[in-house]
Amino acid sequence: MTHSEIEGKAAFDHIRYAQLWEDADILTEALGNCASGTLVSICSAGDNALAMLTLDPAKIVVVDLSPAQIACLKLRIAAYSTLSHAEFLELMGARASTRRKALLARVVALLDQETRAFWNALDKDVDRFGAGGVGKFERYFRIFRTWFLPLVHGRTTRDDIFVPRDRPGRQAFFDTRFNTWRWRLLLSIFFSRFVMGRMGRDKAFFDHVEGSPAQHVARRIHHAAVETDPSGNPYLHWIIKGTHGMALPMAWREEYFELIRDRCNRIEIRPGSLEAFIKTGELAHGFNLSDIFEYMSGPVFAQVYDSILGAAAPGARLVYWNMMAPRRVPPHLSARVTRLRDLEDELKARDKAFFYSDFVIEEAGR
Repeated sequence: MTHSEIEGKAAFDHIRYAQLWEDADILTEALGNCASGTLVSICSAGDNALAMLTLDPAKIVVVDLSPAQIACLKLRIAAYSTLSHAEFLELMGARASTRRKALLARVVALLDQETRAFWNALDKDVDRFGAGGVGKFERYFRIFRTWFLPLVHGRTTRDDIFVPRDRPGRQAFFDTRFNTWRWRLLLSIFFSRFVMGRMGRDKAFFDHVEGSPAQHVARRIHHAAVETDPSGNPYLHWIIKGTHGMALPMAWREEYFELIRDRCNRIEIRPGSLEAFIKTGELAHGFNLSDIFEYMSGPVFAQVYDSILGAAAPGARLVYWNMMAPRRVPPHLSARVTRLRDLEDELKARDKAFFYSDFVIEEAGR
């Protein structure tokens, strides 16, 4: 297959992720000093590309195979320029709102005709769930939260997840009140490969996965609930509550709002795969590769990794996540990169986006 192996196996005509489920706090630290450089980012919903503007790059080239995911970024860019921070949070769904349709109308007026029509067709869903709640992945968690979780944990227990505690306190809460047999049964069913493939991620995304998704989720829930503080985890809060509470993803925080708004003109959107950048002959000083290697066979991964190194400036960092398919620099290319092990370990321990089993930072040779 070509570099975009997944393109022929999964659909890209709908919003798969209406918000980012990867932690921009550790991403931006992993990329290092990128001031005045060129960065490349997978789009997804656009939040992490926007967060990367805080690094003060000259430009960020954003690529994605999905027109729907690119529409998510275009909506955000228009929202930053049109709305106040409080209005932005309402539109996205991080805060309750009775005026999302009116906010959406103000924002889409700035968009091109095709993107405006795309979002107008979703106005009822945006009104109910926010623009950050209308993806397939978010719908999957909404079904989980609305229909299944209340059968396992009552409202008091769900609320108490987010009470700040020290680590021994979090372990005690997890052992005595949260990790019940009903909870474990729910995980085994709802996060099975079959259910996740039909309702959450596209089933093609599991082609190269090793092991049980349910067991993986169980391990990562322990990380989110015990090893890190749930009270500051926006991703867990959305899954359990349907909003972000007082914890917000990096790009949605008030302290970054004006800075990101003022730098949105540095984003350059190029629809297509990474080849849209690599074939130009340009060099990048950092890559946010999301978890794209998860969806590739071993030989295709090696081919793509090699091509990325060819487009990497000396010292550029390749940053990416693995969920269940282990991916790191192919052995025959290892002499050309340095693995930043200490930084990886430090940031993995703080990763609030708890789905991922590994976080990789590799630096191209100087």
